[in-house]
Amino acid sequence: MSLLETTISNIRKELDPAALAAAKERLCNQAKPPGSLGIMEDISARLAAIKGTLDVRLTNKWIVTCAGDHGVVEEGVSLFPAEVTPQMVLNFAGGGASVNVIGNHAGARVKAADIGVNYDFAPALPIFHKKVRYGTANFTKEPAMTRQEAIRSIEAGIEIVRELEAEAPVDLLGTGDMGIGNTTPSTAVIAAFSGLPVAKLTGRGTGIDDAALANKIAVIEKGLALHEPDPKDPLDILSKVGGLEIGALAGLVLGAAARGIPVICDGLISTAGALIACELAPAARNYLFVSHKSVEIGHTYMHHRLGLEPLIDLKFRLGEGTGAAVCMELLDLATRILADIKTFEEVGVTNIE
Repeated sequence: MSLLETTISNIRKELDPAALAAAKERLCNQAKPPGSLGIMEDISARLAAIKGTLDVRLTNKWIVTCAGDHGVVEEGVSLFPAEVTPQMVLNFAGGGASVNVIGNHAGARVKAADIGVNYDFAPALPIFHKKVRYGTANFTKEPAMTRQEAIRSIEAGIEIVRELEAEAPVDLLGTGDMGIGNTTPSTAVIAAFSGLPVAKLTGRGTGIDDAALANKIAVIEKGLALHEPDPKDPLDILSKVGGLEIGALAGLVLGAAARGIPVICDGLISTAGALIACELAPAARNYLFVSHKSVEIGHTYMHHRLGLEPLIDLKFRLGEGTGAAVCMELLDLATRILADIKTFEEVGVTNIE
């Protein structure tokens, strides 16, 4: 079997039922009204079921920011030129980006990954060097990539998880993105899966005006009409209208799920990758948390298809893994809610049922 097939086959179909039941029982018996800490209790129980213990410790946290360029940028879908993508990767490597600052505060290490940047980075640059090709093709004229390149981009993400785990067991993985123009393929991905009108799904990305937004919608519609990606075939969608970093983001989710690692995805682009992963392997959803609700309108429809609720809404629209970094602290807190809040019996408080 290929690396992708092997990884999917290694994802458990269900989480630890005994740990899940024990977590729910403890939460119900804690010295507080049952369910009074809302979805934080749900998070804590799911983390317990993932890890097989009521005392989960998310010590070794990583955020991987996958980067790639997009040929469709030549259609005028972004305010920024493609040259910004490699410039930002260098910024990630130097520790000066938003995700570096927020990730460091959350106790996570941050590392960028070159999956498809149209630039040659020095081999010594401290990033994951996983280039599949120098950016995607313009999907208004030809498929973004070949099917084999799509598979290779996913396997690049899987390899990154394996390499991280070879250093030390990963307790929590966050996913982030960088790629000028990548809200366009991400929107095309959810449009292809959902069949909803492109205009209903398309946001302003870097802040384009009304005329540029109309153009962006038309560009996505043109690509979908030209290639007719199969909504039942995630690899077909990824290869025809997706992105190389989107494929790697899917691979991070699959690779983490196969190793029993909870993974928290970021905004529109990271969630597009998570959506590809969960369409390929529905059981991967058990390990997935979605961090925030982006101002990009297509993001909500991705969450609906995944059946997962975003944890916060801070009006973010940056990407990089910033929302995932913020929510790592919430997941840390959820583990302590389960393990450290005493039960009625432990503190001798009368439980009025």
